[in-house]
Amino acid sequence: MLEDGKLYIGTSRKPDDSVDKGEYLDLGFANRHGLITGATGTGKTVTLQILAEGFSNAGVPVFCADVKGDLSGIAAMGEYKDFLEKRATTIGLDPYEFQEFPVIFWDLFGDKGHRVRTTLTEMGPLLLARLMDMTDAQEGVLNIAFKIADEGGLTLLDLKDLQAMLSYMGEHSKELSSTYGNVSKQSIGAIQRDLLVLEQQGAEKFFGEPALKISDMMRTTPDGRGAISVLAADKLMMNPRLYGTFLLWLLSELFEELPEVGDPDKPRLVFFFDEAHLLFDEAPKVLVERVEQVVRLIRSKGVGVYFVTQNPLDVPESVLSQLGNRIQHALRAYTPREQKAVKTAAETFRPNPDFDCFEAITKLGVGEALVSTLESKGVPSIVQRTLIRPPSSRLGPLKDGERRNTMDLSPVAGVYDEDLDRNSAFEILRKRAEDAAKAEEERRRREEEDDEELQESRRWTLPGFGDPDDDDDDDYDDRGRKRSSRRKRPRRRRSGSRRQSVAEAAMKSAARSVASSLGRALVRGILGSLKKGL
Repeated sequence: MLEDGKLYIGTSRKPDDSVDKGEYLDLGFANRHGLITGATGTGKTVTLQILAEGFSNAGVPVFCADVKGDLSGIAAMGEYKDFLEKRATTIGLDPYEFQEFPVIFWDLFGDKGHRVRTTLTEMGPLLLARLMDMTDAQEGVLNIAFKIADEGGLTLLDLKDLQAMLSYMGEHSKELSSTYGNVSKQSIGAIQRDLLVLEQQGAEKFFGEPALKISDMMRTTPDGRGAISVLAADKLMMNPRLYGTFLLWLLSELFEELPEVGDPDKPRLVFFFDEAHLLFDEAPKVLVERVEQVVRLIRSKGVGVYFVTQNPLDVPESVLSQLGNRIQHALRAYTPREQKAVKTAAETFRPNPDFDCFEAITKLGVGEALVSTLESKGVPSIVQRTLIRPPSSRLGPLKDGERRNTMDLSPVAGVYDEDLDRNSAFEILRKRAEDAAKAEEERRRREEEDDEELQESRRWTLPGFGDPDDDDDDDYDDRGRKRSSRRKRPRRRRSGSRRQSVAEAAMKSAARSVASSLGRALVRGILGSLKKGL
């Protein structure tokens, strides 16, 4: 429900459990980010669903990850259920209308949505090193690989491009070390092994072309509603590091591509980061600083980021302090860590004199939350104990046939579903290796021809070679003296190119040696990467 530029979240309750007033999220402050927390089964997914519905109806595109598969129902019309009707009646939601929403399904693996890809160049060495959990030494070698590729015009699109680049670096580690610093074969080998692990986890499907265009995730329908991009993440969650790295890459792409717009009347895009703890688990300091920077600055791009997680302690304090809109579902407080989490959550709210936040968090029911959003001048509202409104779309997952029909009618149907393998580092290095091998073969052929020519010329200077039909008189000169019995055949004149100084001969010999070595190295490197890619 949209009222005066606000999204309806639910209705707050008084201490005597009677309903009080509606709680809203002001669209003008929706790009100030937010946090949705709560234990499993307390209603976080439904809260995410009703917010996505509200933003869509307000004309704001939405991106969210469907970790458990439950969120896919947002693409279908809601269905009558007793408990939903009861909640609508309790909070005074009249009329309570069912609705389906414009959804685009995405999937890194292409099973439950359109393929999502990016190139290694767009990912960059920092995020790739994070994805592969590299040491500092390995990350340094990876940075060198990207630099060499950039300087040499070797585009890195997919994993086989990087494998070919690493094979080349391994063969020339000594030469490269003198220019770029230590390029150890041990680090190269470790990176190559990590790439094999990524392949086994299916990450090779993520790297390639056609790469995702951010504009395709920021669509609106002809009737003015924002498209809801739903990422199928149930399979992706089998590799949590890939999941976290992908979402951080997507957030970084939004930050880099979108222009500054200041504080618009409503966001240009709202980004829900579910299972947010996967982004920060064991993350190096430089990565946390990158997330903090993106979250702080992306607001001026008109993008709102909402972290969804079980525990507020999952989000670093430097990031947590920038999240202005908060929805807190129930938390348990049995262990010391759980009690600390409840205390942290309670202290982040603007206090309400009618109840104790710490105690309320532990006693909230399913579909109930503490809500505090930014009001006039960006000041947080007094926290309210709120009954969350029921969704207008279906509560639960879509059937496979329904998902397929939605994908067939999608505005990006057929755009990302087929792989594109254009000329890049792998193909360029392979071509150079083939050219070097051909040049080496041609050099050997010419050397063999020269050797045959030399042997032929020597054969004609040996004694006993003569024409048996020659006249014997030809064996005497005009003075009657007998000529030598050795008939000399005039030597073929060597072409001018065969006449060379000692220095020129040495230079050509050195050049042939370098070409031969380079050719063999490139052939070994490329064939090695080909075997790994098969």
